[in-house]
Amino acid sequence: MKRIATLCLMLLSLNSYSQTNAQLDPKILTSKAVMNQFMDLRFGMFIHWGPVTLRGTEIGWSRHHEVAATDYDTLYKAFNPIGFNADEWVKTASEAGMKYLTITAKHHDGFCLWPSAYTDYNIMATPFKKDVVGLLAKACKKYHIKFCIYYSVLDWYQENYPLDNSTDPTLADKRKKPDMEKYVVYMKNQLKELVNNYDPYMLWFDGPWESPWTPAIALDMYTYLKTLKKDLIINNRLGKSFSGTNADGTANFLGDFDTPEQRIGSLNMQTPWETCMTICQQWSWKPDDKMKSLQTCIQTLAKVAGGNGNLLFNVGPRADGKIEPAQVARLKEMGSWLKQYGTAIYDTHGGPYEPNDTYAATRSGKKIYLHIFKPVSQLILPELPGVKVNKAYIMKGASVALQQANGHITLTLPALPDPNDTVIVLETDKPSIDIAPIKNDDKK
Repeated sequence: MKRIATLCLMLLSLNSYSQTNAQLDPKILTSKAVMNQFMDLRFGMFIHWGPVTLRGTEIGWSRHHEVAATDYDTLYKAFNPIGFNADEWVKTASEAGMKYLTITAKHHDGFCLWPSAYTDYNIMATPFKKDVVGLLAKACKKYHIKFCIYYSVLDWYQENYPLDNSTDPTLADKRKKPDMEKYVVYMKNQLKELVNNYDPYMLWFDGPWESPWTPAIALDMYTYLKTLKKDLIINNRLGKSFSGTNADGTANFLGDFDTPEQRIGSLNMQTPWETCMTICQQWSWKPDDKMKSLQTCIQTLAKVAGGNGNLLFNVGPRADGKIEPAQVARLKEMGSWLKQYGTAIYDTHGGPYEPNDTYAATRSGKKIYLHIFKPVSQLILPELPGVKVNKAYIMKGASVALQQANGHITLTLPALPDPNDTVIVLETDKPSIDIAPIKNDDKK
């Protein structure tokens, strides 16, 4: 992923680029039906992993900085994660209640976790010599998890890509004859490998902010990918415009969904979006990295779903191929919560209430699911225009006293059974999806 401080100005300038889906043949765009199925999944696992875990620094970004490039670029020679077990990773995702998985097949550092025919800088050059991407794709089929692939459009290692991530201008001279046209051919060849060999459900691109990657290349690449697989889902970081870290989001992008990073997107019923966020602080493995509390993890998922988005939750496995036991345990705790309350997350829409620090709301059919985050005894909500709430109750639990008057719905709550997120069900007399989004007033 990227460093926020480095990219704030970049992202502001990127939004001025004009390439959008409107410039594509509408026949090749991913259908609404396919995107609705993707958004129904709600919860996925992101995995950032590679030889850099031998140093415990950030993937890609630490090259030339915390780790000298001469060291970073040769780490693969010692990369031998004998503890790697694709089934264990995917089983962990399944037990967490995750429905899809995205692996960093190639990050900005250029190293490939599959045996690419187009570069020797890949997993088969390591002592490990196993196709990580292929093994994960196979395990995902076994556990009925949608398999997705991350691929960076920039590459600080590949000789034809014009830029290096060092701030030392003299290092650019080491690339004798960079050629962006040849690099695009290299990309297409690798992406064809990935699509044809592993049949990913979705491609998650990153890195479009550097100048060699142009809007014209992005438009051409989207079109090319759709010749490989018609219903392939493609995120908006193939294009130059995305909300990233410091914007509220925009529908004026190239791709199928927006990608707010390390923050929760705003309630949006028109534009599909997915928050990517770390379970700890760093994307790739870091020793003794601080992990988010169970409460934060569950409430993040609920707020994302309440905003009508998906959560792509990141883990960084260790150099030995194992996910930290504490992270596995935390994910299983999330899975236990979802076994109780998953109906209020999967196959729902966000809203109608805008999420806040006290509650979020999701909805399906003639039900609204209120996710309560704080031990409040009374909750006062704005009324639902033209809609009556017939009854309220804790999901799989006691009834809740309900009063509708003076433009508000007042709920008198009993002791809440789950301090992380207790779900209150409101049954309505009309389909809840027909209710327009409602801004929160001052009453909580």
